[in-house]
Amino acid sequence: MNKSVSCAQAVEMIPDGASLMVGGFMGVGSPHRIINELVAQKKKDLTVICNDAGRPNYGIAHLISARLVKKLIATHIGLNQESQRQMIAGEMEIELIPQGTMAERIRAGGFGLGGVLTSTGIGTIVAEGKQVIEVDGKQFLLEKPLTADFALIGADRSDYRGNLEYSLTARNFNPLMAMAGRVVIAEPKTIVPMGVIPPDSVVTPFVCVNYIVEGAF
Repeated sequence: MNKSVSCAQAVEMIPDGASLMVGGFMGVGSPHRIINELVAQKKKDLTVICNDAGRPNYGIAHLISARLVKKLIATHIGLNQESQRQMIAGEMEIELIPQGTMAERIRAGGFGLGGVLTSTGIGTIVAEGKQVIEVDGKQFLLEKPLTADFALIGADRSDYRGNLEYSLTARNFNPLMAMAGRVVIAEPKTIVPMGVIPPDSVVTPFVCVNYIVEGAF
């Protein structure tokens, strides 16, 4: 199977109203060309799951500024004033999740688990409406799995089968999201022949990747 597609072809697969997991931490490790193409094609009413709202004119912030995001599920939005403005104005729904909890919920979604138990949020507004489970006399919140229609992944290198290698902290949420998206689209900086990436350096194996965005980063 030829997994290579153009950036435009990749985004054409994504319908309005889709749920997207977008890798990255303040834009580091994000699939920037895919994000820009989503804006160019004006894909709207998106539910976006990502670590943060980015910062002005960078990364996920482009989608927010273009008002294409209906709901944002993230760990913080503090460096993007536009996301705060849209939330206060009721133009975009925002669900804030503790960062470790988000990572575990995505992992649960990708690994087929029924949820995770965490004490984070007990006694705060985070616990509102959630099931509390007691284990050995200690209370935990049941946090349900997170999945998405598409996972948009930024990688350092890919081979032509879709084995992905990440660079340092740009790895962040990407491997977890690659497990939790129904369709996984990877945007590597470079695509190399089979065998160039050492097996021990492959973090996301090709079986988890549906499409690879071709072209220069």
